[in-house]
Amino acid sequence: MAVSTKRVLVYGGKGALGSVCVNHFKSKQWWVGSIDMVPNEEADGNVVVKPCDSWTEQEKEVSSAVGTLLGQEKVDSIICVAGGWAGGNAANKDFLKNTDLMWKQSVWTSVISAHIAALHLKEGGTLVLTGAHPALDATPGMIGYGMAKAAVHHLVKSLSGNKSGMPVESRVCAILPVTLATPMNRKFMPNADQSAWTPLEFVASLLYDWSQRENRPVSGTLMQLITKDGDTELVPV
Repeated sequence: MAVSTKRVLVYGGKGALGSVCVNHFKSKQWWVGSIDMVPNEEADGNVVVKPCDSWTEQEKEVSSAVGTLLGQEKVDSIICVAGGWAGGNAANKDFLKNTDLMWKQSVWTSVISAHIAALHLKEGGTLVLTGAHPALDATPGMIGYGMAKAAVHHLVKSLSGNKSGMPVESRVCAILPVTLATPMNRKFMPNADQSAWTPLEFVASLLYDWSQRENRPVSGTLMQLITKDGDTELVPV
């Protein structure tokens, strides 16, 4: 492993937000490990996740690979920005398929990240998961998505409690964006008001600050990212 005083694992490190996070931390001379279905060439180390229908099997493979990658080293921060979006109400023909996909992309990855944090995060370290602002309320047009993100919110609250298994003095929180300014969102919503979308660079910078323990919210915080006219405000739930 490359010599560095600071280390971070980015789950979803090859996605739109994950790639920006990897590059941002690298620019600050951090050692960066990426966990994703394909490697990120900019990262110092990669764990490649194989598609799997078994949550427990995926956890075993990822945890083993992370253990091999880190050895005896602990990390300062673990950031899970894996996820995706699929819509559909209960009458949609793909309702179960989309709900299953949302659970795998958001809940599986968040729970595995939490377990990795329990084993490999430094005392006082930072774990950040990705929730969603819409999941604070009912999401009838995207039930699977809302349900999965609500589960992530609950996970953050549980991990922040006593006897959760997290390292001493560590902090666990979630970002709750409304809409991120990803290339995919620009492609599929070209006529939307993009001044209300949160820039990926803003999120990466925020996660870096929290990983540095700067302006880091208390454990259990669900932090809404509210962007209006190009300016983003942090609003805890």
